[in-house]
Amino acid sequence: MFADAPAHGEIFAGNRAVGHIAFSVKAAGGGSRRGRVYEDGALRVRFPNGMTGGALDAVIVNTAGGMTGGDRFGIDIAVGAGARLTVTTAAAEKVYRSLGPDTEIDVKFDVGPGGALAWLPQETILFDRARLRRTIDVELAPDADLMVAEAVIFGRSAMGETVLRGHFFDRWRVRVGGKLAFAESLRLDGAVAQKLGQRAIAGGSVAIASVLKIPGDDGAIAAVRAMEKDFAGEVGVSAWNGLALARLVASDGAALRRDLIDVLTALGGTQLPRLWLN
Repeated sequence: MFADAPAHGEIFAGNRAVGHIAFSVKAAGGGSRRGRVYEDGALRVRFPNGMTGGALDAVIVNTAGGMTGGDRFGIDIAVGAGARLTVTTAAAEKVYRSLGPDTEIDVKFDVGPGGALAWLPQETILFDRARLRRTIDVELAPDADLMVAEAVIFGRSAMGETVLRGHFFDRWRVRVGGKLAFAESLRLDGAVAQKLGQRAIAGGSVAIASVLKIPGDDGAIAAVRAMEKDFAGEVGVSAWNGLALARLVASDGAALRRDLIDVLTALGGTQLPRLWLN
């Protein structure tokens, strides 16, 4: 009677969320306008009326209400020549406990000549025993602008949550004019809370962020360093080979967001999405 019943693994796989969006932005009529938009599964993208600092606003929505092990999401964005785009998310993304498989997020950007992209999603919150594997790949024209900010919070401190164990793998690759300009891979595996407690990693902080700006120079980092006494957490910033990179750690998500807003404002190049300021 039950000979043809699906195995437990097949049932689990069938209940996983899958989402993919792909869209383009082009310069038109003295501003930036959306081109073709493709949506599939749990991901949606919306374009609120108006622009931020001359850039078209896009807001990504995950209708699945969070992510967990086995979920797969893909985002592909093309910014045409001379177009400007600011992208954020409708809310902080939550990655819940996994029974084994990774949550996978693959992000791809292509920014054409004279184009500008600000990728400013709200925080990613990891729960205990979450497993997240994320890749970000960027193709940037030599005269294009890029701002990428990613913040990760390990557990909700206000709820008394601690991420004791888990897996977080984050891989960034940025090519400018077809040549590799920035590459890094971050991996936290196993006893996450213990590792975050080490001074060389986060010194006990549970909220971290990275901000990459291209082009970036000594003037940009000087503006960040001038705010050093006002930061709630720790912030380090450097510039080399035409790019600027800031690292942030803080005791909780609220402190990290305050510092992150200050860093993004100091680095310049874009206005923050309205959702960040609500």
